[in-house]
Amino acid sequence: MLSVLSGHTDCVYSLLNKGASVEAKDKWGRTALHRGALTGHEECVEALLQHSASFLVRDCKGRTPVHLAAESGHIGVLGGLLHAAQSVETLPVITDNQGYTPLHWACYNVEDLTLKQDFVIAYVTEGNSFSPLHCAVINDNEGAAEMLIDTLGPAIVNATDTKNRTPLHAAAFTDHVECLQLLLGHNAQVNSPDASGKTSLMMAAENGQTNAVELLVSSAKAELTLQDAVKNTALHLACSKGHETSALLILEKITDRNLINSTKRSLTDAVTRCSQKWSDGGGSGATSEGYTPALACAPNKDVADCLALILATMMPVSPCNPAPSLSFSAINHYTTSPSKSV
Repeated sequence: MLSVLSGHTDCVYSLLNKGASVEAKDKWGRTALHRGALTGHEECVEALLQHSASFLVRDCKGRTPVHLAAESGHIGVLGGLLHAAQSVETLPVITDNQGYTPLHWACYNVEDLTLKQDFVIAYVTEGNSFSPLHCAVINDNEGAAEMLIDTLGPAIVNATDTKNRTPLHAAAFTDHVECLQLLLGHNAQVNSPDASGKTSLMMAAENGQTNAVELLVSSAKAELTLQDAVKNTALHLACSKGHETSALLILEKITDRNLINSTKRSLTDAVTRCSQKWSDGGGSGATSEGYTPALACAPNKDVADCLALILATMMPVSPCNPAPSLSFSAINHYTTSPSKSV
């Protein structure tokens, strides 16, 4: 193991000729071949394979030497291991303890990896439902993603994992625009929801991924009115997380004013919270923090102060007169000017 780790090929041959076991394992269940695959010492790996070292032996995490070679991007070693695999009449599905195949690891960890077509077909059809394409786009590995689509067909673009997330969700989550464009160019379903009802746009908005948000609302024409399982729109998520740029990008595309005023929580919830805080304040007209019942609905002091500012600028509106509105320039004035105490 030490000889392989350091790439001392002559030493490896000498020890093998003296009867050293190629199947000896360390406390993590790794053999000398595992180390050769991880370090990329091709001649050492060849020596081990000549002495019938098993490329299917698993370590404590269920990973074979093929997994480690793919993960590390050692093309020469990977080629030797794949050649050895051709001698096996029935090749078992090679997955680790998490269900990941060597292809999963190659697409996730290696940015510039040229994979053989037979390698793709051999290892892509089984394993964890978070597919190799998910792994490629979440790590911005556009080359591997394109190769997978070309080899296996565009149907894999809309593959879903156990949480119903597509590769488009993964690319939006990490703000990888080139991968988003690749997926959309192969008819990725832009409005497909995951198990929690979130679309790719919602995922991008919630995480403040402005490049992804801009692409999805502009080029991909993502639907803005969709709601997740708890009635959040993409605008709700962007605003709740304080992602101003993402929120403004969405606002620019909104034509229906009702969408801006759509509610997430019911009035019953608000009244319940208000009543509780009102009773905590002793019913004297203000809570212990000095807030009126209306402001007591706010989840924290900062929100209450914002509500106070809004309420202070509101004027009674008769049914015949439209409500006054602020222009975007006015909004920008408030968001860019130095903060003042309210």
